[in-house]
Amino acid sequence: MGYLNNQIGYPNDILASRAIIKKDNYAIIPPNGVVCNIIPGFTDCNVTILSTPKLGASFVDYLVTLNNEGGNLVGFGGGKIECIVYVIDGEITSYSDKEEHALTQGGYLYCPAGVTLRFKNNNKGQASKLFLYKRVYEPTAGHKAHVVCGNTNKLPKIDYEGMHNVHLQDLLPKDLGFDMNIHILTFQPGASHGYIETHYQEHGALILTGQGMYNLDNDWVPVKEGDYIFMASYALQAGYAVGDKEFSYIYSKDCNRDIEL
Repeated sequence: MGYLNNQIGYPNDILASRAIIKKDNYAIIPPNGVVCNIIPGFTDCNVTILSTPKLGASFVDYLVTLNNEGGNLVGFGGGKIECIVYVIDGEITSYSDKEEHALTQGGYLYCPAGVTLRFKNNNKGQASKLFLYKRVYEPTAGHKAHVVCGNTNKLPKIDYEGMHNVHLQDLLPKDLGFDMNIHILTFQPGASHGYIETHYQEHGALILTGQGMYNLDNDWVPVKEGDYIFMASYALQAGYAVGDKEFSYIYSKDCNRDIEL
């Protein structure tokens, strides 16, 4: 998979990039060009920070490679922060506070505000690759989020807006206790959105398989496995699959809350 494969050393060609950064609008971040960060709590990990408030997002997305016995056992999230970890590849042991969860490819663990997430590699000496998300939780009276653990390989694939060649998987319950959700959207070859969307919700999306063309604020941009897309509030957005493979991506979406004035 094309994640965190930035070249080290002398260039093989002229310096060029497919990256597009339009703060508070949209961004395309390909894997070639990302850098690793040293973050307290993460040991023996390659951590790339993707969307942040500096880009215009209300959340933070990360790509994390756990080397050997790498992980974060100090704790991630907790307090006012909700977070979720998704296993792109490999196997990890994760914890919601003291409760242990074994996660393999496609596995995920959501920890609501007040619950601390911890994890470590458990992939028999091989690296594991993770998608990690955090956000300040927006509480609402009478409702509360809870720990959710599952695997996307066991989730139903729902026809997206009545289209039989586009499927949606919801990782979290559709419950007012949750102020966001993580989805996987999968397009069969040649499939597309039914229309170009315009909405106030924002997304961070990591392409898991295939390739496509994506409309971002009416710019058509080619994207492929390993690319990351940030879509700010009201950025026009839609895509279609190209080639002979499924085009799928995992993405976050804020939901279930009114607008504060």
